[in-house]
Amino acid sequence: MKKLQFILLVALTIGFVTKNFAQRASYDIKNGFALGGGITQFDIITDNFETKKGAGWIANMTATVDIPHKWFNVSYGMQLSENTISTAGFDFPLAITTEDVEYKIFTAQLQFLWHAKPFGTSNFTIDFGPMLQYNSDLELSDEQQEDFILADFDTVFAKEVKDLNNFNVNGTIGATLGIGFFKVRAQYIYGFTNILGALNDADFNQTLGRDFKGHQSMFAFTGMITF
Repeated sequence: MKKLQFILLVALTIGFVTKNFAQRASYDIKNGFALGGGITQFDIITDNFETKKGAGWIANMTATVDIPHKWFNVSYGMQLSENTISTAGFDFPLAITTEDVEYKIFTAQLQFLWHAKPFGTSNFTIDFGPMLQYNSDLELSDEQQEDFILADFDTVFAKEVKDLNNFNVNGTIGATLGIGFFKVRAQYIYGFTNILGALNDADFNQTLGRDFKGHQSMFAFTGMITF
């Protein structure tokens, strides 16, 4: 049911944008398409345990609506990324020093953005808007670390911390700079919803009784080719 709702929302978003802009024949509108990719820096902001930002990759495709006589353009599209995040753990109970325990997380994001044009052209824009996200659960980058004990929990194994809220709502702000068909974009994405909420129902938390709260924080730097 959740996947069906997700697909319907995509269809409604695309239909809304198409109707709102494409049918206004009196507007001097330029439609475009962009493909891009780049790097990410991902983190989860939480007081429940210490995290370390990790690197990843991102790929995106975007449909743009360029409105020359307005102070803004709009775009909608999808981003796919694989990111990493790590925390400290012990490889055996009496260990003195910790090691980084790295997790992977995959995200698919639907975004609708406004692109403000402070200088009146599309060569430089300030970008902002909402984003819907589906993300995977946490997956260990190294399966040999499954039985590591996480430093912030004392009795919890690395393999037990995996459940995440899989549907989240984000906000994004950034800037795009480009000349001709090539553009570069810097983007910050913040999660409004509690991505760690599913850990409250995890088996290990029935003993700990912690209230898990966390918000996604991601920087994305991409290069895009426009058509």
